[in-house]
Amino acid sequence: MFAFPRQILAAGVAAACLAGGAAHAADIKFGFAAPLTGPQAHYGEDMQNGLTLAIEEANKQGIKVGGSAARFVLVSRDDQADPRVGVQVAQQLVDEDVNGILGHFNSGTTIPASRVYHDAGLPQIAMATSPEYTKQGYDNTFRMMTSDTQQGAAVGKFMVENLKAKKIALIDDRTAYGQGLADEVEKAVKAAGGTIARREYTTDKATDFNAILTNIKGAAPDAIFYGGLDAQSGPMKRQLVALGIKAPLVSGEMTRSDTFLKLAGDAADGTYASLAGVPLEQMSAGKEFAQRYEARFKKAPGVYAPYAYDGAWTMIDAIQKAGSADPAKYLPALARIERKGATSEHIAYDKNGDLKEISVTIYQVRDGKWQMVQTMVSQANQ
Repeated sequence: MFAFPRQILAAGVAAACLAGGAAHAADIKFGFAAPLTGPQAHYGEDMQNGLTLAIEEANKQGIKVGGSAARFVLVSRDDQADPRVGVQVAQQLVDEDVNGILGHFNSGTTIPASRVYHDAGLPQIAMATSPEYTKQGYDNTFRMMTSDTQQGAAVGKFMVENLKAKKIALIDDRTAYGQGLADEVEKAVKAAGGTIARREYTTDKATDFNAILTNIKGAAPDAIFYGGLDAQSGPMKRQLVALGIKAPLVSGEMTRSDTFLKLAGDAADGTYASLAGVPLEQMSAGKEFAQRYEARFKKAPGVYAPYAYDGAWTMIDAIQKAGSADPAKYLPALARIERKGATSEHIAYDKNGDLKEISVTIYQVRDGKWQMVQTMVSQANQ
């Protein structure tokens, strides 16, 4: 990957000097941390690219903060999707005197790292979807995507009502993300009138699932839900098919990837995955975003790039509205933000820092490609 653990990425050059030779303000630095090496590096790279595009665009616009042209800079760290490393790089970013945090990616690293940022008074907009992230009572935590509470409710209802699955087996990888999503799905299944036939556990490093799948086969479920990463759901689907299990595999947004398709191979067809948000082509400015992204990075954006892009612009807009990059001064503006973005025309937060607009899309693999099945958009209860 092109990013390294202690790399400082200056995203874009400063805007051209304004008429009259106005001085530039000091750099406004955004801290970013995600897995940039290892099996989850494709997630981190996708997120970093979205942030980079937003920051480069902002620098070209010559945005003024406090009367001077601002130069936004992205300070990147590799947290390796490891909670311990996540806390270490969080402290590194604080020591770099960054003005805000755009990250982390995983819930398991975001939650412990968020305590470091809270103590430092730094606003944080994270990709993490675990409900626990914004349930800590912090006033500085915000999301880029719909939470797992909202996503899990939609998935559980979909399995019972749309797939007519009354008996559902659950598997999770014991990470904050995987376990948290499976917990929410379990609640929703029961609320919709379904039952949990069996619940099994694995890890985010496992590759052999034959034992737990054999146990699940004996319970004869109508559907199987997996909370975890594509590195596990891909081989899991292959093994599920090899064991002759007919129940469809359903998973979350980390499975809705090209990596899953490659790992599952011919066995991928029939798999369902939920994704917070709407399809890129249905996003408020998704088509335009995709065009700019492909021109910059020479490839199509992944799942997380547009949400990261909006997260960066949301923080930039809050700084503009406050007229200051001082975290204490622009944090209130961030909490009150209402703006149009690439992913939604209604980006705004509730009192906890969760997005007010709830959107979840269900996809299915058909002929080796992810195809949209159903999109649900609603407003969170305030």
